Amino acid sequence: MATLPPFTAVIVAAGKGLRAGGAVPKQFARWRGKPLVRHSAEALLAQGADCVVVVIPADGEEHANEALEGLPIKRLVPGGASRQESVRNALEALTASALEHVLIHDAARPDVPALVTERLRRALADHPGAIPVLPVVDSLAREEGGLMAGTAPRESLRRVQTPQAFRFADILAAHRAWPGERNAGDDAQVAHAAGLTIALVEGDERLRKLTFAEDFRTGAGMIRTGTGFDVHRLTEGEELWLCGVRIEHDRGLAGHSDADVGLHAVVDAILGACALGDIGEHFPPSDPRWKGAASDQFVTHAVTLAKDAGYTVGNVDLTLICEAPKIGPHREAMRTKLAALLGVEPGQVSIKATTTERLGFTGRGEGIAAQAVATLVTQGSFAP
Repeated sequence: MATLPPFTAVIVAAGKGLRAGGAVPKQFARWRGKPLVRHSAEALLAQGADCVVVVIPADGEEHANEALEGLPIKRLVPGGASRQESVRNALEALTASALEHVLIHDAARPDVPALVTERLRRALADHPGAIPVLPVVDSLAREEGGLMAGTAPRESLRRVQTPQAFRFADILAAHRAWPGERNAGDDAQVAHAAGLTIALVEGDERLRKLTFAEDFRTGAGMIRTGTGFDVHRLTEGEELWLCGVRIEHDRGLAGHSDADVGLHAVVDAILGACALGDIGEHFPPSDPRWKGAASDQFVTHAVTLAKDAGYTVGNVDLTLICEAPKIGPHREAMRTKLAALLGVEPGQVSIKATTTERLGFTGRGEGIAAQAVATLVTQGSFAP
């Protein structure tokens, strides 16, 4: 299969987001442990975006910088009075550096499946534009004055999603030709009005748009539970990492990776809930790639596998078993770090500590053990 060329990505995050009812515009509100706009930015970068431009409200630079901190974002572009003007601003800002292909995406759709992005990019080999769509499954009625005035044929209608893919020169010309007095719901409308042929590719329910406050709350769904257990020896000359946080201590945990016993237990719990084996199968200690590796990437890998299987993390309950160090002073930092790795809110992560009353290897201070329980729910059962 031919290698796909890199692409430029435009993320539209210039709206007011008032219907979500939060203290900040919804694109900067936290969802699954991160600002909403960060989810799609990370996804598009991981899927091959060579350059990402984010369109923001006129007074949104501070929120945007905080939400996108650490990401290789090309630039932030002020939005216009309409969505169409906002996108045109971004395209105009890219004229000197844009690649041949551009994907334009709404920040309110945080979950961006790689398969959809791939379908869009492949369609550009034969068409100047491509959009993801889903069939309409409900009957449709036309309304006038609160009364049914007729029906509409759902067979020929499609629900349109983003990202939408275009050849850059074509979509820039289409936006320049768009009459300013008209509103455009998306870029496909602008492209179609300019006479461009738009291919329809299969979309995904995961691309649903978050609009209202309830979209940020937990729903119901199928539940799966897994458990994890891990042990590492305490030894001199090693750093001590627990739940992604470095702790000052006279000894650290020994292991092939950074030996973060808490994260290892969580990884096994997630893999167990998905029936996908254990950490040793995915990151064998015999593989030199993982020598001294940060365990953060093990958690990210497990969460990705869970997403690919159709699940998202509902909550994690972790117990650390040791005599020392004291876990209490570091508990909140650990929760925050682990929640970010899992893509959830800190309130969905519990970290507890206990001793064995000086019995056994943990009681003698020879090592630290960890036990974790992870609950996964089907995607669409959204975390708060």
